Amino acid sequence: MSDSRTGTPRAEASRATHGDPAGGARPTASTRLDPARLATAVFRHTDPRLGEFTFIPLDPREDAALLHRWVTHPKAAFWLMGEATEEEVAEEYGRIAAHPHHDAFLGLHEGRPAFLAERYDPAHVELAGLYDHRPGDVGMHFLTAPSGTPVHGFTRAVITAVMAMLFGDPAARRVVVEPDVRNTAVHALNAAVGFEAAATVAKPEKDALLSFCTRDAFEAAVAAADGPAAPGTPATGTTAGHDGPAATRTAPAGTDAAAAGGAAT
Repeated sequence: MSDSRTGTPRAEASRATHGDPAGGARPTASTRLDPARLATAVFRHTDPRLGEFTFIPLDPREDAALLHRWVTHPKAAFWLMGEATEEEVAEEYGRIAAHPHHDAFLGLHEGRPAFLAERYDPAHVELAGLYDHRPGDVGMHFLTAPSGTPVHGFTRAVITAVMAMLFGDPAARRVVVEPDVRNTAVHALNAAVGFEAAATVAKPEKDALLSFCTRDAFEAAVAAADGPAAPGTPATGTTAGHDGPAATRTAPAGTDAAAAGGAAT
């Protein structure tokens, strides 16, 4: 599944817009990346049933065609980029790459592209001036790739990996999300990993359900679902530092939010 980045609405497909939030779908047509890209990994998380999830920095140009297929898929309506061209997708993620408080990652499952994750500082992006910011707050969006092959628990595993990545930064105390109030599937998914809804916030592109998840709440939710899980690890030679993703996204610059419609986390 925005932002103060551009001042225009985007969306959020938390962005579990693809697949069943209770089950999920694993992409089947993705190709393994060049080993050189894999070497840029910033974080890895191992799910006891589904295997390894890896986060690498998104390349706005190299990944534009792949992202365009994902964000314009009908199931990604809440991402609010359904009408975007491939060039507009590249430009949007180029802006994120250049932003000091927002970054994006290509998520891999067993070495293959499977999801998109964004991390942002809600004091500067998405929620600036709209809520009572606390030190250690981090915002997040995520989008799973479309697939016709359901894999039980895949979307839950993705959001768990994303949360583990965010809390891999010791400075992160609370994850903040702002999905569309209509996105009930994402609300249930968020609750499953420890989020608690706090308030409805009016944003230019939507009414958002402001929700928070502390480190303790996340760890308790994971333990309740699967038993204590080993934390993910920053990749060798990298950090999982916090700039500021999973909330509702907003439409890219030049996109009409009302026309774009939809929302994710």
